[in-house]
Amino acid sequence: MTASESIRRTIPRGAQVTSWSAADGWPLRSFAWPVEDARPRGSILFLTGRGDLFEKYLELFHHWHGQGWTITSFDWRGQGGSGRCSDHPTCGHIDSFDRFGEDLEAFAADWVAATPGPHVVMGHSMGGQILLRVLVDGRVRPDAAVLIAPMLGIRTMFGSWLAEKMARLVGGIGNSARPAWRGKDTPRATETRQELLTHDRDRYSDELFWQQSDPALLSGPPSWQWVMEAFRVTRELRQDPGLKTMDVPVLTLISQVDKLVNPRDVIATTARLPDARLVRFGKESAHEILREVDRVRNRAIGEIELFLAARAQRR
Repeated sequence: MTASESIRRTIPRGAQVTSWSAADGWPLRSFAWPVEDARPRGSILFLTGRGDLFEKYLELFHHWHGQGWTITSFDWRGQGGSGRCSDHPTCGHIDSFDRFGEDLEAFAADWVAATPGPHVVMGHSMGGQILLRVLVDGRVRPDAAVLIAPMLGIRTMFGSWLAEKMARLVGGIGNSARPAWRGKDTPRATETRQELLTHDRDRYSDELFWQQSDPALLSGPPSWQWVMEAFRVTRELRQDPGLKTMDVPVLTLISQVDKLVNPRDVIATTARLPDARLVRFGKESAHEILREVDRVRNRAIGEIELFLAARAQRR
């Protein structure tokens, strides 16, 4: 194992993987890596995407921890190491996205109380959508927020209105907790999952490494209920008038050729926020911008560093 692989495929010394109980008792697998420094830079809570596990981002955590940030993350209920919400062993099912928001609100309250400020919340993909939802609602109030390829619209060949109607028609027949598709974790049979996520094969293989190390971490396709909910919550958030008054500083990163989230929806939604900066990537980046090849990843990290230096200064 190379030095780089060791960082990406080993829980760092000083970090703890524990279980946090949601309000209803549901156990969420969590990650905490405090900084042993008399004057820490602050604290970052990183929210993963659909089907993710926090181990995928250990390389990033090493970088920010080295800058003096305390790092925290968790697996969303129904995926990763936080169990499943259906009888299917790998299906990413959730009955309502409201549960995700409730979990984040409660987890963030405990996180703020236990960690030094300033507090920054970062959300990738689904995590970015859930984060912006609770920010608009005023249920979480960090000093700054970063949205990475946030799921503010779902990329579909049919258009969001028709795609939502079709999902409700198909998903509403029978058990909506069933997987929305079979086989590989992508609805596109002509494309590999890696091509949708990142151009970096080594970083992509990290996810496979962790899933093979512990098969319980494997999350497969979402349920039809998840799909229906995803269309609902993204539509409602895009239409929410509260976007115009949500004053937490936001940095948004998006690839204009993202094949999973709709870049136009991300750009339009970000434009409605009163204190937001948008950074665009082109064909050099797929969906997982922070797990891309070095030149993309380094630019993204650099943009985040500039944002944090300006908007999340040490107190």
